[in-house]
Amino acid sequence: MKTAVLGGGLSGLSAGYYLLRRFGNPLTIYEASPRVGGWIRTEARRDRDFIFETGPRTIRPVGIPGANTLEMMEELQLPLKPIPRSHVAARNRMLYAKGQLCMLPNSPRGLFGVKPPFTQPLYKALLHDLSTGRTLASNEDESIYSFAERRFGKEIADYAISPMICGICAGDAKQISVRFLMEGLFEKEQKYGGVLKGVLYSRFEDNVDEKKQGLFAQDQPKLYAQALQEKWAMYSIEGGLEVLPRAMRKYLGQHDVNVQLSNACQTLTFSKSGVRMSLRNADVPVDHVVSSLPAYKLAPLLKPQHPSLCEQLLEIPYVDVVVVNIQYNGNQLKQDGFGLLVPPVEKLPILGIIFDSCCFDMNGNTVLTVMMGGHWFDQWFGHQPSQKQILDIAKKYVRQILDIQEEPKFSRVHILPKCIPQYTVGHKERVKRIRKYLKDYKLPLSLCGAAFDGVGINDVILSARRQVDAIP
Repeated sequence: MKTAVLGGGLSGLSAGYYLLRRFGNPLTIYEASPRVGGWIRTEARRDRDFIFETGPRTIRPVGIPGANTLEMMEELQLPLKPIPRSHVAARNRMLYAKGQLCMLPNSPRGLFGVKPPFTQPLYKALLHDLSTGRTLASNEDESIYSFAERRFGKEIADYAISPMICGICAGDAKQISVRFLMEGLFEKEQKYGGVLKGVLYSRFEDNVDEKKQGLFAQDQPKLYAQALQEKWAMYSIEGGLEVLPRAMRKYLGQHDVNVQLSNACQTLTFSKSGVRMSLRNADVPVDHVVSSLPAYKLAPLLKPQHPSLCEQLLEIPYVDVVVVNIQYNGNQLKQDGFGLLVPPVEKLPILGIIFDSCCFDMNGNTVLTVMMGGHWFDQWFGHQPSQKQILDIAKKYVRQILDIQEEPKFSRVHILPKCIPQYTVGHKERVKRIRKYLKDYKLPLSLCGAAFDGVGINDVILSARRQVDAIP
């Protein structure tokens, strides 16, 4: 079978990896830009021995998705940098709220006593869940904010859940689907009448395990077993996360997979004999296409033959994100940790600050990443903000929040347009309808990636694997 992959980001490269494993060659990956990796970008400052990450910087080794990624890391023989749960970056996470830095609880003891920004002990939020009856959600979905407020109270929704959603997808918790991002908790409430009740009752039932899911039926990947034994909280790769897509491209090339850069697909034409792809210099017939493109980029390729599918894809919204990487000489941080998030209720132009040099050794440099924009990009930055304007805002809030008065020695400003899909209420059903359309019309097209199955590194890799496995 002759297959093609659209997109050379992490999900597209993963699709190539799994297609090669399942079907072998011929296989070609088409990427519109001159590089692979998508939003993963590492800038190594070898002269000063630190790195900037524009996109993600760590991976969590949790559950089937985490095990699946570690299986790939094992095969590619990549040198990993684990952060154990005992590390300060794993233990300490903060909020900036009500004008101060607030440490989030990291043990059961933190549930007792009043700690800002909360005005009552957190155990009372758990009691609220226990004493609140089940509410059957209309259309079997609701916003994460609504769910959290209903189960745990407004304060938890404002100061715990909303900033967490900013950290996951730069989104507004009042619009993001609980059914998609927190399906386990939502289903426990719907089934048992409460989140805590559901957590307790489900421990006595047979949970779906990895064997029933069909992955790792024989053995866990060795690296995953090691991560469990050594209690990794998260990990990165020596040299930065962009090492992963580069290594995948090298691996695919060594196995005769053709990765074509600067070659965007213009149209897809379906017929009984397969798919015809219109590319820069040629029309190419293939038997099956796996698209890892963002939904808004795939939609126009399908519009001539499948306008209703195009419309459904365009229902998935995206947001622009601003990333500012900053380096200072010496240790400037007065509080160590992974970083901080800013609740939207604070009405500040930043989403959060990551303390990169607390997570990994940066040779005595203080390295921070300031995240801004997302759902609130237009509100704070308007149309075409200048790099200086953005950098000045980032420096202002680093001074205000972290009390770093020095000027940074080095900085980078990145505006990432339409980089994160928003999983708005009804997203799970939306994706189900899109994939049902492909099945009903027998289109030789599979869809993987962040638009459909989650924004994290583990999510997009597992998305590619499952879609390749589902090809008939």
